[in-house]
Amino acid sequence: MAKGRSSEEVYARPVRRLLLTITCVCLVLLVLLWRIDNPRAERLRAAVVDAVVPNVEWALGPVTWAGHVWDDFEGYARVYEQNRELRRELQAMQSWREAALQLEQENARLLDLNQVRLSPGLTYVTGVVMTDSGSPFRRSVLINIGREDGVRDGWAAMDGLGLVGRISGVGDRTSRVILVTDGDSRIPVTVQPSGLRAVLSGDTTAFPVLEFIERPEDVRAGDRVVTSGDGGVFPPDLLVGRVVLATDGRLRLRLAADTTRLEFLRILRTRPPEPIEGTGELVAPPGAPGLAVPLAQAGDEETDAGEGG
Repeated sequence: MAKGRSSEEVYARPVRRLLLTITCVCLVLLVLLWRIDNPRAERLRAAVVDAVVPNVEWALGPVTWAGHVWDDFEGYARVYEQNRELRRELQAMQSWREAALQLEQENARLLDLNQVRLSPGLTYVTGVVMTDSGSPFRRSVLINIGREDGVRDGWAAMDGLGLVGRISGVGDRTSRVILVTDGDSRIPVTVQPSGLRAVLSGDTTAFPVLEFIERPEDVRAGDRVVTSGDGGVFPPDLLVGRVVLATDGRLRLRLAADTTRLEFLRILRTRPPEPIEGTGELVAPPGAPGLAVPLAQAGDEETDAGEGG
Protein backbone atom coordinates (compact mmCIF):
# COMPACT_ATOMS: atom_id res chain seq x y z
CA MET A 1 0.00 0.00 0.00
CA ALA A 2 1.53 3.33 -1.04
CA LYS A 3 2.23 5.82 1.64
CA GLY A 4 0.18 9.00 1.57
CA ARG A 5 2.04 12.20 0.76
CA SER A 6 1.75 15.19 3.06
CA SER A 7 0.17 18.45 1.96
CA GLU A 8 3.56 20.18 2.05
CA GLU A 9 5.00 17.73 -0.44
CA VAL A 10 1.88 18.01 -2.58
CA TYR A 11 1.86 21.85 -2.83
CA ALA A 12 5.53 22.87 -2.31
CA ARG A 13 6.93 21.42 -5.49
CA PRO A 14 4.34 23.00 -7.85
CA VAL A 15 4.71 26.36 -6.08
CA ARG A 16 8.48 26.30 -6.53
CA ARG A 17 8.07 25.40 -10.17
CA LEU A 18 5.62 28.25 -10.64
CA LEU A 19 7.90 30.78 -8.94
CA LEU A 20 10.85 29.63 -10.98
CA THR A 21 8.84 29.93 -14.18
CA ILE A 22 7.62 33.41 -13.26
CA THR A 23 11.17 34.49 -12.45
CA CYS A 24 12.52 33.21 -15.73
CA VAL A 25 9.72 34.91 -17.65
CA CYS A 26 10.41 38.19 -15.83
CA LEU A 27 14.08 37.96 -16.60
CA VAL A 28 13.41 37.25 -20.26
CA LEU A 29 11.00 40.17 -20.43
CA LEU A 30 13.56 42.38 -18.68
CA VAL A 31 16.22 41.40 -21.19
CA LEU A 32 13.88 42.03 -24.05
CA LEU A 33 12.87 45.33 -22.54
CA TRP A 34 16.51 46.42 -22.35
CA ARG A 35 17.16 45.25 -25.89
CA ILE A 36 14.24 47.03 -27.52
CA ASP A 37 15.18 50.33 -29.14
CA ASN A 38 11.93 52.24 -28.77
CA PRO A 39 10.98 55.52 -27.06
CA ARG A 40 8.26 53.83 -25.06
CA ALA A 41 10.61 51.06 -24.00
CA GLU A 42 13.16 53.72 -23.02
CA ARG A 43 10.59 55.52 -20.84
CA LEU A 44 9.62 52.18 -19.34
CA ARG A 45 13.24 51.33 -18.58
CA ALA A 46 13.73 54.69 -16.90
CA ALA A 47 10.63 54.19 -14.81
CA VAL A 48 11.80 50.70 -13.75
CA VAL A 49 15.25 52.02 -12.79
CA ASP A 50 13.73 54.90 -10.81
CA ALA A 51 11.45 52.51 -8.97
CA VAL A 52 13.85 49.66 -8.30
CA VAL A 53 17.38 51.10 -7.91
CA PRO A 54 16.71 53.44 -4.96
CA ASN A 55 15.02 50.61 -3.07
CA VAL A 56 17.89 48.14 -3.60
CA GLU A 57 20.73 50.60 -3.21
CA TRP A 58 21.61 49.06 0.15
CA ALA A 59 22.19 45.74 -1.61
CA LEU A 60 24.44 47.32 -4.25
CA GLY A 61 26.82 48.70 -1.60
CA PRO A 62 28.49 45.36 -0.76
CA VAL A 63 28.73 44.54 -4.45
CA THR A 64 30.40 47.87 -5.17
CA TRP A 65 32.71 47.45 -2.17
CA ALA A 66 33.66 43.95 -3.33
CA GLY A 67 34.45 45.35 -6.78
CA HIS A 68 36.69 48.01 -5.28
CA VAL A 69 38.43 45.41 -3.13
CA TRP A 70 39.07 43.25 -6.17
CA ASP A 71 40.47 46.22 -8.10
CA ASP A 72 42.71 47.10 -5.16
CA PHE A 73 43.89 43.50 -4.94
CA GLU A 74 44.81 43.49 -8.60
CA GLY A 75 46.56 46.84 -8.11
CA TYR A 76 48.53 45.48 -5.16
CA ALA A 77 49.49 42.43 -7.21
CA ARG A 78 50.77 44.66 -10.00
CA VAL A 79 52.66 46.84 -7.50
CA TYR A 80 54.21 43.72 -5.94
CA GLU A 81 55.42 42.47 -9.32
CA GLN A 82 56.76 45.90 -10.19
CA ASN A 83 58.53 46.06 -6.83
CA ARG A 84 60.16 42.68 -7.44
CA GLU A 85 61.25 43.80 -10.90
CA LEU A 86 62.65 47.04 -9.49
CA ARG A 87 64.55 45.09 -6.84
CA ARG A 88 66.12 42.89 -9.50
CA GLU A 89 67.05 45.94 -11.56
CA LEU A 90 68.47 47.66 -8.45
CA GLN A 91 70.66 44.65 -7.69
CA ALA A 92 71.89 44.61 -11.27
CA MET A 93 72.58 48.36 -11.09
CA GLN A 94 74.48 47.94 -7.83
CA SER A 95 76.69 45.27 -9.38
CA TRP A 96 77.33 47.54 -12.36
CA ARG A 97 78.00 50.43 -9.96
CA GLU A 98 80.60 48.38 -8.08
CA ALA A 99 82.22 47.41 -11.35
CA ALA A 100 82.23 51.05 -12.47
CA LEU A 101 83.79 52.17 -9.17
CA GLN A 102 86.51 49.54 -9.43
CA LEU A 103 87.26 50.58 -13.00
CA GLU A 104 87.29 54.23 -11.95
CA GLN A 105 89.72 53.54 -9.10
CA GLU A 106 91.89 51.43 -11.38
CA ASN A 107 91.89 54.16 -13.98
CA ALA A 108 92.77 56.79 -11.36
CA ARG A 109 95.69 54.70 -10.11
CA LEU A 110 96.96 54.20 -13.64
CA LEU A 111 96.67 57.94 -14.32
CA ASP A 112 98.52 58.71 -11.09
CA LEU A 113 101.11 56.14 -12.03
CA ASN A 114 101.74 57.87 -15.33
CA GLN A 115 102.03 61.29 -13.67
CA VAL A 116 104.89 60.39 -11.34
CA ARG A 117 107.83 62.72 -11.94
CA LEU A 118 111.03 60.66 -12.07
CA SER A 119 114.61 61.44 -12.91
CA PRO A 120 115.34 61.24 -16.64
CA GLY A 121 118.06 58.71 -15.87
CA LEU A 122 115.55 56.27 -14.36
CA THR A 123 113.48 53.79 -16.30
CA TYR A 124 110.77 51.56 -14.93
CA VAL A 125 108.64 48.51 -15.48
CA THR A 126 105.06 48.24 -14.22
CA GLY A 127 103.65 45.14 -12.57
CA VAL A 128 100.32 44.03 -11.11
CA VAL A 129 100.03 43.12 -7.43
CA MET A 130 98.99 39.47 -7.31
CA THR A 131 98.54 38.85 -3.61
CA ASP A 132 99.43 40.09 -0.17
CA SER A 133 101.95 37.72 1.40
CA GLY A 134 102.22 39.68 4.61
CA SER A 135 101.57 38.57 8.18
CA PRO A 136 101.24 40.26 11.59
CA PHE A 137 105.06 40.49 11.62
CA ARG A 138 105.81 41.13 7.95
CA ARG A 139 104.45 43.45 5.28
CA SER A 140 105.07 42.43 1.68
CA VAL A 141 103.28 41.80 -1.62
CA LEU A 142 103.89 39.69 -4.71
CA ILE A 143 103.93 41.17 -8.22
CA ASN A 144 103.73 39.44 -11.59
CA ILE A 145 107.13 40.49 -12.96
CA GLY A 146 110.47 38.90 -12.22
CA ARG A 147 113.88 37.97 -13.54
CA GLU A 148 112.58 37.51 -17.09
CA ASP A 149 111.53 41.18 -17.04
CA GLY A 150 114.94 42.30 -15.81
CA VAL A 151 113.90 42.91 -12.19
CA ARG A 152 116.70 42.80 -9.62
CA ASP A 153 116.92 42.76 -5.85
CA GLY A 154 116.94 46.14 -4.14
CA TRP A 155 115.10 48.12 -6.81
CA ALA A 156 112.60 50.67 -5.51
CA ALA A 157 108.85 50.13 -5.94
CA MET A 158 106.36 53.00 -6.21
CA ASP A 159 102.67 53.42 -6.83
CA GLY A 160 101.17 56.52 -8.42
CA LEU A 161 101.86 58.70 -5.36
CA GLY A 162 104.95 57.67 -3.47
CA LEU A 163 107.47 55.05 -2.41
CA VAL A 164 106.02 51.66 -1.48
CA GLY A 165 109.10 49.54 -0.76
CA ARG A 166 111.87 47.62 -2.47
CA ILE A 167 112.35 44.31 -4.26
CA SER A 168 113.38 41.57 -1.86
CA GLY A 169 113.41 38.24 -3.65
CA VAL A 170 113.13 37.71 -7.40
CA GLY A 171 111.77 34.71 -9.27
CA ASP A 172 111.56 34.06 -12.98
CA ARG A 173 108.07 35.55 -13.31
CA THR A 174 107.28 36.94 -9.85
CA SER A 175 108.95 39.15 -7.28
CA ARG A 176 108.39 39.99 -3.65
CA VAL A 177 108.22 43.63 -2.57
CA ILE A 178 108.96 44.33 1.06
CA LEU A 179 106.94 47.38 2.07
CA VAL A 180 108.25 50.40 3.96
CA THR A 181 105.98 49.40 6.85
CA ASP A 182 107.75 46.05 7.32
CA GLY A 183 109.66 45.57 10.55
CA ASP A 184 112.92 44.95 8.66
CA SER A 185 112.61 48.04 6.44
CA ARG A 186 115.20 50.82 7.00
CA ILE A 187 115.28 53.70 4.52
CA PRO A 188 117.55 56.78 4.68
CA VAL A 189 115.41 59.86 4.10
CA THR A 190 115.62 63.64 4.06
CA VAL A 191 113.12 65.93 5.80
CA GLN A 192 112.26 69.01 3.78
CA PRO A 193 112.64 71.96 4.01
CA SER A 194 115.05 71.62 6.94
CA GLY A 195 117.27 69.14 5.05
CA LEU A 196 117.73 66.96 8.13
CA ARG A 197 118.70 63.34 7.53
CA ALA A 198 116.82 60.51 9.23
CA VAL A 199 116.09 56.81 8.95
CA LEU A 200 112.56 55.60 8.29
CA SER A 201 112.00 52.41 10.27
CA GLY A 202 108.99 50.19 9.69
CA ASP A 203 107.23 48.67 12.70
CA THR A 204 104.36 46.81 10.92
CA THR A 205 102.01 49.77 11.48
CA ALA A 206 100.63 52.15 8.89
CA PHE A 207 102.82 54.97 10.26
CA PRO A 208 106.54 54.08 10.27
CA VAL A 209 108.88 55.85 12.68
CA LEU A 210 111.46 58.55 11.90
CA GLU A 211 114.63 57.75 13.83
CA PHE A 212 118.16 59.13 14.26
CA ILE A 213 117.15 62.73 13.62
CA GLU A 214 119.93 65.10 14.65
CA ARG A 215 117.61 67.97 15.66
CA PRO A 216 114.07 66.69 16.14
CA GLU A 217 112.91 70.13 17.32
CA ASP A 218 113.44 71.47 13.78
CA VAL A 219 110.99 68.97 12.31
CA ARG A 220 107.36 70.05 12.03
CA ALA A 221 104.19 68.09 11.34
CA GLY A 222 103.43 68.22 7.64
CA ASP A 223 107.07 68.41 6.52
CA ARG A 224 107.74 66.58 3.28
CA VAL A 225 109.97 63.50 3.44
CA VAL A 226 111.89 62.12 0.44
CA THR A 227 114.59 59.51 -0.02
CA SER A 228 118.12 60.79 0.52
CA GLY A 229 119.91 58.32 -1.75
CA ASP A 230 122.44 57.43 0.96
CA GLY A 231 123.75 53.91 0.66
CA GLY A 232 122.84 53.67 -3.03
CA VAL A 233 119.76 51.52 -2.39
CA PHE A 234 117.12 54.07 -3.37
CA PRO A 235 117.41 56.93 -5.86
CA PRO A 236 117.26 60.36 -4.21
CA ASP A 237 114.21 62.64 -4.07
CA LEU A 238 111.53 59.94 -4.22
CA LEU A 239 108.47 61.08 -2.28
CA VAL A 240 107.78 58.95 0.81
CA GLY A 241 105.22 60.94 2.81
CA ARG A 242 104.72 63.69 5.38
CA VAL A 243 105.63 63.96 9.04
CA VAL A 244 102.97 63.45 11.71
CA LEU A 245 103.28 63.67 15.48
CA ALA A 246 102.02 60.50 17.16
CA THR A 247 100.21 60.38 20.47
CA ASP A 248 103.30 58.81 22.09
CA GLY A 249 105.36 61.87 21.12
CA ARG A 250 107.36 60.11 18.40
CA LEU A 251 107.74 61.46 14.89
CA ARG A 252 106.07 59.21 12.41
CA LEU A 253 105.31 59.33 8.72
CA ARG A 254 101.99 59.39 6.89
CA LEU A 255 102.86 57.56 3.69
CA ALA A 256 101.94 59.11 0.37
CA ALA A 257 101.23 55.64 -1.00
CA ASP A 258 98.21 53.64 0.14
CA THR A 259 99.91 50.37 1.08
CA THR A 260 96.61 48.76 2.08
CA ARG A 261 95.13 48.93 -1.43
CA LEU A 262 97.91 48.26 -3.91
CA GLU A 263 97.05 47.15 -7.43
CA PHE A 264 99.87 48.40 -9.66
CA LEU A 265 103.51 49.02 -8.80
CA ARG A 266 106.22 50.77 -10.77
CA ILE A 267 109.64 49.18 -10.31
CA LEU A 268 112.46 51.68 -10.87
CA ARG A 269 115.48 50.36 -12.76
CA THR A 270 118.41 51.74 -10.80
CA ARG A 271 121.64 51.87 -12.73
CA PRO A 272 124.76 51.08 -10.69
CA PRO A 273 127.39 53.86 -10.64
CA GLU A 274 130.17 53.54 -13.18
CA PRO A 275 133.45 52.51 -11.57
CA ILE A 276 136.36 55.01 -11.65
CA GLU A 277 139.54 53.28 -12.74
CA GLY A 278 142.04 56.16 -12.51
CA THR A 279 142.48 59.34 -10.49
CA GLY A 280 142.81 61.44 -13.62
CA GLU A 281 139.16 60.86 -14.50
CA LEU A 282 138.19 62.78 -11.38
CA VAL A 283 139.60 65.96 -12.90
CA ALA A 284 138.48 65.71 -16.53
CA PRO A 285 137.58 63.12 -19.13
CA PRO A 286 140.53 61.87 -21.17
CA GLY A 287 141.27 63.99 -24.23
CA ALA A 288 138.80 66.76 -23.39
CA PRO A 289 140.07 70.02 -24.99
CA GLY A 290 140.31 73.18 -22.94
CA LEU A 291 140.15 71.37 -19.61
CA ALA A 292 142.69 70.46 -16.98
CA VAL A 293 144.95 67.53 -17.88
CA PRO A 294 145.11 64.43 -15.67
CA LEU A 295 147.32 64.65 -12.61
CA ALA A 296 149.86 62.07 -13.81
CA GLN A 297 150.37 63.84 -17.15
CA ALA A 298 150.73 67.21 -15.40
CA GLY A 299 153.44 65.79 -13.13
CA ASP A 300 155.42 64.44 -16.09
CA GLU A 301 155.29 67.83 -17.86
CA GLU A 302 156.62 69.63 -14.77
CA THR A 303 159.53 67.14 -14.55
CA ASP A 304 160.46 67.63 -18.19
CA ALA A 305 160.37 71.40 -17.77
CA GLY A 306 162.69 71.21 -14.76
CA GLU A 307 165.24 69.09 -16.61
CA GLY A 308 165.18 71.39 -19.60
CA GLY A 309 165.89 74.42 -17.44
